[in-house]
Amino acid sequence: MTQIISCVMNRERSDLFLIRNSPNYSPTKIKWVSLVSFRERSTSRGLAGVAQVSCSYSAELGCSMKFAVFVPPQLESGPVPVIYWLSGLTCTEQNFVTKAGAQTHAAKHGFLMVAPDTSPRGLNIPGEDDSWDFGTGAGFYVDATKEPWKENYHMYSYITKELPAVIAANFKVNSEKIGIMGHSMGGHGALICALKNPGLYKSVSAFAPICNPMECPWGEKAFGGYLGHIKHHWKDYDACSLIKNYSGPPLEILIDQGTEDDFLHKGQLLPENLEKAVHGSNMALTLRMQDGYDHSYYFISSFMGDHFDHHAKYLKAYPLGMEATEPHTPSTPNAVPLPFSKN
Repeated sequence: MTQIISCVMNRERSDLFLIRNSPNYSPTKIKWVSLVSFRERSTSRGLAGVAQVSCSYSAELGCSMKFAVFVPPQLESGPVPVIYWLSGLTCTEQNFVTKAGAQTHAAKHGFLMVAPDTSPRGLNIPGEDDSWDFGTGAGFYVDATKEPWKENYHMYSYITKELPAVIAANFKVNSEKIGIMGHSMGGHGALICALKNPGLYKSVSAFAPICNPMECPWGEKAFGGYLGHIKHHWKDYDACSLIKNYSGPPLEILIDQGTEDDFLHKGQLLPENLEKAVHGSNMALTLRMQDGYDHSYYFISSFMGDHFDHHAKYLKAYPLGMEATEPHTPSTPNAVPLPFSKN
């Protein structure tokens, strides 16, 4: 597999940019931040494309964030679609790129893949490392509103606004063709990002997602900690609640769920609740119960090709060897160019 390890913090060279991540930002939300430069540390190439790990300073999260990127060979001919992968509890940006076997499928369809980390890190917030399912490695893709998390734990805004601006500014992507998928906590993240942003994501899929976090122990702990204990406020980050009020373009959701998944039997995932919520909505759900499979990356890698085929139907990616002819017109109005060094 092709690998590039790149981009460490360069504190000696700090370039300031004004980041406006959303038209809804208030003046007090606008921050001057120091961004980091990218540096390639080692490179190897293969037929599948190029993989790299990069980092940039996040104004939303208040720390440096790593993210993995797979660059397909089609990018040399023009802009390509982009898919974001959101990982589950305890994961980093490395789990997907080293275990999922996704690179061959991404190269086949001409997708640029982006796999971010799952939370801010190293902020020294009291309690951030006390448990494996809350705090570090467990950002739950929400924007926290409760102290002491509300200043930094803005994973939802990071995923849907800030990170796409960085990607659009540094890679030749077609920002009108975006898909999103994820696993477990990341499957929950993929679902809510698609449902809360009608039309932004043209395709969505998930492996063993937390479908109804308001009603499961993981979600109750995370939402109570990040959002407070008024359950009504949790609905904005619960796929079953969001899907009932979705009024955007039709979406076809693909979900694979293993029948031998311990977390399914412990009531953490609740796909049956999502299946009920879809009825009467402007949504199509394909829920495939995969006999004998568990919650692991062995399960994910077994059906990864099907998920890429699903996204290809809606992103209309370019098959290997065909040139992309559409102009590079990123939809992100405030894309932030980063200092990029190949030295």
